[in-house]
Amino acid sequence: MEGLEVQDSAMAASPSSSSRYTVAPNRYSSEDILFCIDVDPESMVEMKSVGSNGRPFTRLDIIKQAILLFVHSKLTINADHRFAFTVLGKTASWLRKEFSSDVDSVLSAFRGLSLDTSSGQADLTQLFRIAAHEAKKSRLQNRILRIVLLYCRSSAPPHHQWPVTQKLFTLDVLYLHDKPGPDNCPQTVYDALVEALEHVSEYEGYIFESGQGLSRVIYRYMCILLSHPQQRTVQEDIGIPKPLVKKSATADVPTDDTAPMSSQ
Repeated sequence: MEGLEVQDSAMAASPSSSSRYTVAPNRYSSEDILFCIDVDPESMVEMKSVGSNGRPFTRLDIIKQAILLFVHSKLTINADHRFAFTVLGKTASWLRKEFSSDVDSVLSAFRGLSLDTSSGQADLTQLFRIAAHEAKKSRLQNRILRIVLLYCRSSAPPHHQWPVTQKLFTLDVLYLHDKPGPDNCPQTVYDALVEALEHVSEYEGYIFESGQGLSRVIYRYMCILLSHPQQRTVQEDIGIPKPLVKKSATADVPTDDTAPMSSQ
């Protein structure tokens, strides 16, 4: 579990003929997590989930709920984690600059959200600059920094200019998109996000996508992103979440909810 002591084994010979293992305790670093919320007009696309007033939730509504789920859960694991917020239009800018463990600061950040109607293709360079600057400050406090990018554009692949030698933080991505069609290219966008993740991440970064408009899928992926970067296996080996339905005896075809995009 995160925050618990981890043991690196080393064999040491005892005076007797037998051997024993000695262990050196170590602790994982607390995280400074920088959320980056896409405020392109596509963040207002309606999901399939409906609220108590009978109106469908938008992607931005579900993103807010998923972040609150994440923050409450992460603080339950370790109350020392901290959170700050940026938004992504044509480029990234601060929404709430101070890292805090206060849940009320999350709600305060949400109240400052507004759409960027001029956005199109997003430049992630400024986001990476912000993260690199904050990561250096985090390291001085024996902490690590992670970006969680929530991206909503189906036809605008992001771009960046960032040296591959600077890996000061970890990038996770949750990508909400439309299905492929004449006016969008989610596979191309996804590939660009994968490239950015692999280019900048210090530890193993995760990327998940959904084009189904189902809130439960977003919450499920957000729960997987709770995993601490210093404890992660590679994404291909996660093996979760496990499907609850029995596999067909004649075919093993993934459902739309769980079939991943190809990064090729």
